[in-house]
Amino acid sequence: MAKKYIVHLSFEEGDELKDLINTGKAAAYKRKHAEILLKADISPFGVAFHSAQISQAFGVSISTQKRVRQRLVEEGFEAALNRAKQTKIRGKSLDGEQEAHLIALTCSEPPSFSARCPKAFVG
Repeated sequence: MAKKYIVHLSFEEGDELKDLINTGKAAAYKRKHAEILLKADISPFGVAFHSAQISQAFGVSISTQKRVRQRLVEEGFEAALNRAKQTKIRGKSLDGEQEAHLIALTCSEPPSFSARCPKAFVG
């Protein structure tokens, strides 16, 4: 099966990725994405590793490589280096009544020590 998302980097993009890897000042995920893109590059100055070789070399899954290559092709160079934006919207854990009760509870006076412990433990 042929690869759907083929990495073909320009000379400038390749240099930028190499600089990013060699400086050591980038986040680990960004360096990993740069390494994946450099090894998957099929241009004349690229390495053109297979997915299995990249997985073994960098300890990433094939699906991770696919997502990085897909973001490069569909969204561009910067998007491929950075993490994907979160699209999942989470609902609230508490409704209004529960939230009001929690606020009232935290703002109220705490119980006295003797009310919480048996008489045997009170000094």
